[in-house]
Amino acid sequence: MTKTPVHIIGGGMAGSEATWQLLQQDIPVILHEMRGVKNTNAHETDGLAELVCSNSFRSDDPENNAVGLLHEEMRRLDSLLMEAAEHTKVPAGSALAVDRIDFSKYVQDKLTAHPLFTLERGEVDTIPPEEWGNVIIATGPLTSDALAKAVQGITGEDELAFFDAIAPIIYKESIDFDKAWFQSRYDKGDGADYINCPMSKEQYYAFIEDITDGEKSDYKQWEEGLPFFEGCMPIEVMASRGAETLSFGPMKPVGLDNPHSDEPSYAVVQLRQDNKLGTIYNMVGFQTKLKYKFQKEIFRKIPGLENAEFARLGGLHRNTFINSPNLLDHQLRLKSVPRLRFAGQITGVEGYVESGAMGLLAGRFLAAEYLGHDITPPPIVTAFGALINHITGGHIEGAGRAKKFQPMNVNFGIMPPLENKKMLVDGKMKKIKRKDRKPLKAKRALDAIDKWLEDTKQSAEK
Repeated sequence: MTKTPVHIIGGGMAGSEATWQLLQQDIPVILHEMRGVKNTNAHETDGLAELVCSNSFRSDDPENNAVGLLHEEMRRLDSLLMEAAEHTKVPAGSALAVDRIDFSKYVQDKLTAHPLFTLERGEVDTIPPEEWGNVIIATGPLTSDALAKAVQGITGEDELAFFDAIAPIIYKESIDFDKAWFQSRYDKGDGADYINCPMSKEQYYAFIEDITDGEKSDYKQWEEGLPFFEGCMPIEVMASRGAETLSFGPMKPVGLDNPHSDEPSYAVVQLRQDNKLGTIYNMVGFQTKLKYKFQKEIFRKIPGLENAEFARLGGLHRNTFINSPNLLDHQLRLKSVPRLRFAGQITGVEGYVESGAMGLLAGRFLAAEYLGHDITPPPIVTAFGALINHITGGHIEGAGRAKKFQPMNVNFGIMPPLENKKMLVDGKMKKIKRKDRKPLKAKRALDAIDKWLEDTKQSAEK
């Protein structure tokens, strides 16, 4: 008997991962992607799982960093995105970064090779009809206006939006290595995974003045008053908060030693490899609303970048998300229309990894429902469970509705505190030190995700 296909709208991180999880359960999928027919303001290709803002999945440390822990949990749940990242990664110190072109191609090739997969190009501009059955909407931060209005129409919630930012990319061959040098902060990773451009105090303050005074791109009427996401703040917005903000943020000089000078750097601009060939590098943390003319003029004042040639200049785009605590249940279903699930950044998670993780869970939840299995969300002590709990309202104390919901990256702060305040050390119970809390939370999470996987498997076999 031919199985009824599942429809997924959006071929980004979440949609691609959800598709893969369903295909692994022998469930046919029709993936709808408008790019190739209708473009967005930020994407450059029509490839599935295209990385727009950065080529980094951030830290890959599963013991001391929550996103690294999420990487590991995703690997244990057979994530296609993590598989693709492993095959296309580029040097990035302790971070996991990829060649964005190869990454997208890997994901698309894996999906299109599956016999139960169908890719349909074209915009879905209305709520999917009932005959489509269960649907996952994973249209991401750049959901088309038509579909966003349709979603707003059935939810009754106001659309929420903020700006997401893109950092410039520079050709390596145009960088002056008489001034710049290779080094990872504190020599992590291979010890030389980043290009560093130093600044003296005078140069730094002149730079701050330039970006503060530089002409910014005009805001469209609908953009006025929209908040920026704290984790992807434009440099000129950061600089407006205080002259030293950048020197304690993306331009902090700690852990870096300039081999060209005995004088310590007051600030350092770092560039991270953006493709496997190592021919282009992106400026870390340099998202901006500056007009292109001013970007070139100001960034070429940075020591080592005087002759910089840009493969891409920085920019900003709108990010749309729903008020998930009010609208979604713990399996990412729309409470008012349960046949519709949402996944990815449109649910209010922030970041490539978090988006993919929500797509992975949405795919697994829907697969279990499709096959008639019982499934519960992962425990809240896991990175998966903590994210689900946050976006579906678990962070809201007491009863009531979420009035101000903001996107969230995964972090140890949204996970429950450790149950015990002490641990056994050399045969004695001693208070847990601060440095040990994250590794202990990470171990607890991985133990819990392993048990959840086993319980889920046993439930499906009954």
